[in-house]
Formats: sequence, C-alpha cells, structure tokens
Amino acid sequence: MNKGTDKPVLVIMAAGMGSRYGGLKQIDPVDDEGNKIIDFSIYDAIRAGFSKVIFIIKKENEQDFRSSIGDMVKDHIEVEYVFQELDDIPEGKVIPKDRVKPWGTAHAVLSCRKVINGPFAVINADDFYGKEAFKIIYDFLENTSDTDMYNYAMVGYELKNTLTENGYVSRGICSIDKDGYLTDIVERVHIEKTAEGAKYTEDDGKTYTDIDDKSIVSMNMWGFSNSFINESMNSFEDFFEKKVPVNPLKAECYLPGVVDELLAAGKATVKVLRSGDRWFGVTYKEDKPFVRESIRELKAKGEYPQKLW
Repeated sequence: MNKGTDKPVLVIMAAGMGSRYGGLKQIDPVDDEGNKIIDFSIYDAIRAGFSKVIFIIKKENEQDFRSSIGDMVKDHIEVEYVFQELDDIPEGKVIPKDRVKPWGTAHAVLSCRKVINGPFAVINADDFYGKEAFKIIYDFLENTSDTDMYNYAMVGYELKNTLTENGYVSRGICSIDKDGYLTDIVERVHIEKTAEGAKYTEDDGKTYTDIDDKSIVSMNMWGFSNSFINESMNSFEDFFEKKVPVNPLKAECYLPGVVDELLAAGKATVKVLRSGDRWFGVTYKEDKPFVRESIRELKAKGEYPQKLW
C-alpha cells in the first residue's frame, strides 16, 4: 500500500494550444447534452475512486475553462487549477525570442509541483480512455509504493486503435518485456495511417518508415509516485541546456522521454496495464463525428447516463 496518507489524484493536461484542431477543443461538446470528452474522463475517474482533479491550463483560458468544465464538476470532485507558464523555466535561463509554444508534457506535470504530495495519474484532456483504464490505474496507485526503484505504470493501447483518418498524430511507441514491463519508449511525433498501414516521418514527410500497427503506444495515461516530480525537474533542466539551443522555437520536453531516461538509468519500472476499452480522441475537427457516434453507442449500452452532471 502507499506509505503516505495521500490518496491518488488525477492530473489532466489541458494547456495544449490545439493548433491542429483550430480552437480550444477541451471545451467543445461531443454529445447533445453538452458533455465534453474531459467530462467523461472525470466521470470515469470518480467511479474508479479518484476524489481530486488538478487541471493544467493556460492562464488566458482560465475563465472559459472554469465556466465550462470546472464549475460543472466541482460539486462531484475536488478541483484545483495550475497554470503552465512559458516563463516557468530553470533559474538563469532566458525564453528564446519568438517562442510561444508550451514546453511539453513533462513541463506540464512540473507545473503541479507545489500541489502534488502523493501518487497521481496523468491524462490528456482530449482523449477518451474508457472506465476500465481509470479503474486499473487507480488500483495500481492505491496498492503500489516505491521500493528500491520507482514503481510507475502506464495504460497501453494498440497503435491501430489510436490513429485518425484525418491527419497525423504523435504517439509514444513502447517496447515491453515478457513480464509486462516497459523497456523503452520512443516518441514519434508524426505518425500517419495509410492504405499500406502505419508510417512515421522525422523529416516533415520527405521520407517515411513503416511501423507495426499492433505496436503498444502510450496515450499519456500514466501512474506515478511523487518521485516523478523531482525527476521531471532534473530532466527539464537538462532539456533546457541541450535541446532548446538546437530548436529554440519548437523543442518540447515530453513526459515519455523522462520515463525513458529513468528506465535507461535503471531507476524505475513501469508496469504496462492493458485496457480492453476502446480509445478515441479529437485531434482534428474532422474526428468529431466519429467521437459523437461512439459516445452515443456507449450511452445506448448503458455505460453512461445521458447527462453526466
């Protein structure tokens, strides 16, 4: 069991710019009742046992986010907000000129360092994970503590079930040992679904490499102990030293990258938890009809009430 008294909390990353989608997709309804994908995640999280949610948002989106999401759920779960700020960088460093892009998912989690005291799960705001995923990650966090290594977890999905017909996606491609533990994870930031299968490019489409569509991928649903916060800080400082000078406007410190560093250093284990639920998300506006239909089918099966709150 967890040695501390802190119950697992849910951290939702909602500070992404939504550039490919063309708007603040986190507050865009996906059913006729006005529920958003994030509402379904919070509903599932409460069912799984979570009693607190921390939203990572951009300061300029606070009012919209509070009125459309936070105020709707605050009677059902404890709510806290943190802001992912561009100027939250290592001491003595300077923001590169013309930089507007956030610093990435690892930096987003770092934004919570003053409000996280125990185990926590991390998810994206605009991904639908399914109720089973929340249950298995909560149970892991409730019943696992660090030993001589950090003991983390992630929920894995098959790549083919996470692709869109409407453009490219970014995915953490996982290698897993026979005991179900992650051995390494590589972030592919441009994966496309084609007639021949999945392919990725690292040179803006000049060349493509085939990738097995049965590969297990991370959809950024992680379970961490509090130790991950300090490790993220170390990794972000290193990132700022080595990666930002090379690509000052676009370099990002990815959460899977921090995990991979810890695996390579022998400091952590990551149990890969498999959910039988279907994942779906809205990367592009064109994905929305499929998501709406999927939600309608789940409601028809009795998985969710017509109106969540």
